[in-house]
Order: sequence, then structure tokens, then C-alpha cells
Amino acid sequence: MEEIRDLIEKYALQNAVKYNAAPNAGAVMGKLMGERPELRSRAKEVSPLVGEVLARVEKTNPEEWKRRLEEIAPELLVQLSEKKEPDKGLPSLEGAEGGVVMRFAPNPNGPPTLGSARGIIVNSEYVKKYGGKFIIRFDDTDPVKKRPMPEAYGWYLEDCQWLGAKPDQVIVASERIEQYYPIAEELIRRGGAYVCRCPQAAFKEHKEKGIECIDRGQSIEENLDLWKKMLDGTLKEGEAVLRVKTDMHHKDPAIRDWPAFRIVTAPHPLVGDRYRVWPLLDFESAVEDHLLGTTHIIRGKDLADSGSRQRYLYSYLGWEYPRVIHWGRVKIHQFGSFSTSKLRKAIEAGEYSGWDDPRVPTVRAMRCRGIRPEALRKFMIDLGVGETDISLSMDSIYAENRKLVDPEANRRFFVWEPVALEIEGDVPPLARAPLHPTDDRGFREIPAGNRLFICRSDLEGFRAGDNIRLKDLCNVEITSLEPARARFLGKDMGKRTKIIHWAPLDGVRVIVMKPDGVDEGIGETGIAEELGKVVQFERYGFVRVNKIGEPIVAYYAHR
Repeated sequence: MEEIRDLIEKYALQNAVKYNAAPNAGAVMGKLMGERPELRSRAKEVSPLVGEVLARVEKTNPEEWKRRLEEIAPELLVQLSEKKEPDKGLPSLEGAEGGVVMRFAPNPNGPPTLGSARGIIVNSEYVKKYGGKFIIRFDDTDPVKKRPMPEAYGWYLEDCQWLGAKPDQVIVASERIEQYYPIAEELIRRGGAYVCRCPQAAFKEHKEKGIECIDRGQSIEENLDLWKKMLDGTLKEGEAVLRVKTDMHHKDPAIRDWPAFRIVTAPHPLVGDRYRVWPLLDFESAVEDHLLGTTHIIRGKDLADSGSRQRYLYSYLGWEYPRVIHWGRVKIHQFGSFSTSKLRKAIEAGEYSGWDDPRVPTVRAMRCRGIRPEALRKFMIDLGVGETDISLSMDSIYAENRKLVDPEANRRFFVWEPVALEIEGDVPPLARAPLHPTDDRGFREIPAGNRLFICRSDLEGFRAGDNIRLKDLCNVEITSLEPARARFLGKDMGKRTKIIHWAPLDGVRVIVMKPDGVDEGIGETGIAEELGKVVQFERYGFVRVNKIGEPIVAYYAHR
């Protein structure tokens, strides 16, 4: 135990010196278990030791902490003095030197979300790095609970192309059901599976208590006969499932005798009622990874149980399991869940206008908002593949996107919550405003005159007597707020004059769809020339013009 005490002291002192405070028990325990994972099963025994050592360290002062750490673990003191750059980008893959086979395997019950984009981009990037094959595999073998959308298959391929991740191969699991049946039969013959006829509730109780199902002891011949009856329709939906034999005393009940096939009579959107016995995801995915020669799997750490279940299958069949990387969850503050099922229900309920609504975290919505694929790729690659859960803002994506669109985006005037401003005097009938502030690409001509629109929020900040400049037009003095009136002062730029934008009286009606609402107003007529392009509405932000008509509809990107 002295060795363990020494380790605890070392990490306690490092924590105390790092934060100049009493050591944190949780952090110390985490470091200890990371170095000595065999101690995890002895946590109850180790915990009092941690408390004992920490109490001793707390009685000394920061100078003693540093002196003692230098004495027993000088390398840790050196680590604290080094400025370490945060890990960014994709780490090397073990065993990838000869090329890789990577897959992204969505259930097409909706289009790709930002979470999907991460999987698509990272897997394809590794294939670009090492050579090999990038596969999109549609795991669409659940015709009921996660019923696929026929149009979603195409959406995925379209978004992959847009993200710069065109797959080398596309696999649709529902079209390959017949290849799974012989493997299931072979599994039965090897004693690795049995047909279970327990009611679902009864088996759940068995599983939780670690009690073997009575069907578990059936002979191979009996199981083969029952399997045939599942296939030919003798056994009905809900009467039987094929289970993989594991360990009914496994510490995790989710691993115990997991289901591989069940009977489903609901028609599938692609293959109709061609099949009545469908593989569950853990079986289908495991088999496909073997058949496709997948070398590396990247998936969320919440799916670690899948690997535990699938390894039983691989062991029975004598297959080699791929290398696996588990990454942490990414939460983006501006959005809730990335769950496609939840989004689908919300759209069907009318909460969102569709899959491209700017309030939803789909790749289609990002495209409509003018987010560039290069920005998403850099963001996702920089996230890396660490196991730590990450909570961050869309601002990081916006910052990358701004670098890309700012040099290209034309400038236009858009006035939200417009208020008419009457101007007395010789206001120029026409304004000439540059299309871009730094790139010489010409001017746009905007009708002006003695009556035009400004933002209500601008007007509310003025007082009678204030001098302002109407951008690219003239200087005026505010003479009245209710009604809004001003007096022409001249065309030359004044000193220290507040500049505001404006819109012409005969401008076009514009609606801007935003993640947090809708802005309506008036814009210059030239906006109608920007269909499908990202423009900057001056003093407002970048938008993508998505529809020309009455009104013009734009999707907000970011400031």
C-alpha cells in the first residue's frame, strides 16, 4: 500500500501546486485510476487512503508543496511549467500504415445533423490521410421505431458531396438481408445463438436477475428448426427472437444474451414486405464491418456496449474485431439535442418549417444559412477524437466561416423595423455605394430623395438636434422624432458623426429567418440579384439569399 500512498501524494501535490489550493480528491483519484486501472475494482479500499494523504498535504503550505513535489516527482513540476498547446486535429491511427477502411453508418430517418457531419468528415479525413476506402453504410434495418425516410438516403449522399467527403462505396443494409441469414445459421451451429420464445417482459426480468432462459438449453437442431420457423412464418411477430449467447452473469445486464434478430411484419420503405425477420443493429453492424473489411471504427463512447456485445459474435465466428476509437459527446449551446427522431417529431408537429429551418442543427440548415463546408470541416477536424465531452458555441464555426465569406460577400442595405424619415432640403436623388469595402468590384446605385427608411432602433437612440450621416448619401440633422424628420446638412463626411444605413422608399420587402426568430423590413432592390449568394446586410450580419419574390427570403448566417 505504500506504493499507492506515494502515487497519491505525487498527484495530490501536483494538483495543489497547479491551482495553488488544497488538492481536489476527485482529480487525484482520476489520475491514480488512469495510471493504475487495476485499482478501479478496489476503489472503496483506495478512497480512504486518498483522504488520508490529502489531509496531510492540506496541513502544509504552498512553498512546502512545491519543495516536496520537486523532491519526489520533479518531472511533474516540469510539466506544470511547460505551456502546452491544446491538442487540435486528428491524432495518428494505430495500424493504419497500409491504408484504412472507414465507415460512417447512419440510420436514414432524417438528414445529416451537425453530429453526423462530425462522423462523415473525420472518417473521410482519415481515409484521405492514409489511403483506402470511405464507406457510407445505411443501417436501416428498423422499419418501425426508427423508420427510414426514403428521401434521406439521397440527402446523406448530397451532404457528403457538399462536405468534401464523397464515399467510395455506398451500402444499404436493408438490401442485403439475405446475406445475414446464413451467418445467423452458422452462429447457431457453433452454439453461439438460440431462439428465445420468452415474452419480452419475462426475459427482461431474467436478464436483470442473471437467470438463464429455459430456451437457452435447446439443442442446435432445435434452434435450427425454430430459426426456420421464424423465417417461414410459422412463428409470428413477438413470439420469438434469436439471441446471442453471452454471459448471463455479466456485470452489465445490457450485455447478457442480446437479441440479434426479431420478427417484424411492418413493411420497409425500401424493400416493402420482402423480409419478415430483421437483424437488430448490433448484429447487422458487426457483420457488415467484417464483410466490408472495416479496419477502424469511430463512434461515441455511449456506444461502448455495442463493442462488448459484438465481440461475442466475432469470437464465435473466429473473426478479428476492428480497432475502435470512442469519442466524447459534443454539445453546441445554440441547439438542443441532435436527435433526428426528436427533430422529425417536432417538424411533423409544425414546430419547425422543415429540415432546413435555421433553428435546427442539420447540415441542410447550415447550407441554407450560408455556412461553408470548409468552415465545418476545419471545425470538426480541430475537435479531434478525444473521449472528453465538449460543450461549445457555434461562434467557433462562425469565426471560421466569416474568414471565408467576408472577402466575397457583396454589401447591401437592409432596414429592419423600418420607420419612414422625412428630410427637408436638397437630398441627392441617388446614392453610389461600393459593393465591397476593400475589393474594387464597382458600385451599386440606390434611389434616395427626401423620404426613406431607417431602423426604429436607430431612431430611438437619437434626440432632436443630433447630426447623423446616412451611409454613402449625406449628413442630416434630426429635427423631430414623432414624426421622424430631419434637415439636409450636406454631402461631405462630417467629423465624429454617427453613421447609419437606410433603405429607399421603393425598396423590396425582405424577411430574414434567424435561429432565434424572424426579422422583417425593407432592403435595396439589388438584393434580388444575390439569389443563392451570401451577402452582408450592413450593420446587421451575413445572410444567404434563398428566395426571390414578394417578399425576398434570406437565412441569417452570423455577424
